[in-house]
Amino acid sequence: MYKYILESAGDINWMALFALITFFSVFGISAIMVFRKDKETLSHIANLPLADGDIVETNIEKR
Repeated sequence: MYKYILESAGDINWMALFALITFFSVFGISAIMVFRKDKETLSHIANLPLADGDIVETNIEKR
């Protein structure tokens, strides 16, 4: 059934479709990973550019 739908759709740029699917897959996976991080880790990462070369002490436990 899908074969007939795709054939009737005309000239589909398969490379663009593959790039679009890849982009949304990577974006979705990265969004899920960000929302699953704890707030302490995110605040540490957010303060890294402000460290100004100083050693930033971490209280993050190694997993």
